[in-house]
Amino acid sequence: MEAGNHTGVSKLFLLLGLSEDPELQPLLFGLFLSIYLVTVLGNLLIILAVSSDSRLHTPMYFFLSNLSFVDICFVSTTVPKMLVNIEAQSKDISYIGCLTQVYFFMVFAGMDDFLLTVMAYDRFVAICHPLHYVVIMNAHLCVLLVLMCWFILFWAALIHLLLLTQLTFCVGTEIPHFFCELAQILKVACSDTFINEVCLYVATALLCMLPLTGVLFSYYQIVSTLMKMASTEGKYKAFSTCGSHLSVVTLFYGTSLGVYFTSAVTHSPHRISIASVMYTVVTPMLNPFIYSLRNKDVKGALGRLLS
Repeated sequence: MEAGNHTGVSKLFLLLGLSEDPELQPLLFGLFLSIYLVTVLGNLLIILAVSSDSRLHTPMYFFLSNLSFVDICFVSTTVPKMLVNIEAQSKDISYIGCLTQVYFFMVFAGMDDFLLTVMAYDRFVAICHPLHYVVIMNAHLCVLLVLMCWFILFWAALIHLLLLTQLTFCVGTEIPHFFCELAQILKVACSDTFINEVCLYVATALLCMLPLTGVLFSYYQIVSTLMKMASTEGKYKAFSTCGSHLSVVTLFYGTSLGVYFTSAVTHSPHRISIASVMYTVVTPMLNPFIYSLRNKDVKGALGRLLS
């Protein structure tokens, strides 16, 4: 039965969620509601702190505030629908709702990836070319980099979405996940998904591996520059500006690779769903804590904002 002929059907897919145990549902609802509220509040405070403190009007904190905004949108793409389903004791998601979730999930996940790469480049210029930092990382370039990221991901996600609309699904198709993830949807499609899978692999290589390579290259150059410094205090001071970013990069790519290896090793959808929670829900929650606890400027700005 073709999905294209049933776009008016409001209940087409079933999200199986993390657990079907009725006794666990109240616990899951309370846990994910708490995580969602902490994530939104934490990232919102980062945005307010950066915008209200003129000392933080620098490229590094401009990218940080954009990362916080993306993290709020990222977690808002998946968690609210899951909370609604738990509260309503339902697993339904409409065809349009599922496609919308797929699209925005890809956009915001990609933006997280791209922004971490741009922030690594910012640290590379600051440490390796400090005398030219103000000239290179000017406001024009910073805005252009962010807009380019949005533009690329808007079209990349749209291509996947258009290809997805060409597939056929059965009414009541069960998705073994707590949100509509492209890879999981391709597994339950009733038609041939070869082209979709090729595009997914190409997009993963270009939009995930290339940014990761950029991050690794930036830090290779940073470490090489620091090794040439004679002063130990200078090395520590320079590298301390990278500490928060490096922690977030490690957390994001560590959890993402964890999901990839989990799906490669095991064919259990339940384990894959649990592993996905780490980079889709936990990582956006931890980012504000990492930047506020490890960064004196952000801590000071937050203190002034709250007082």
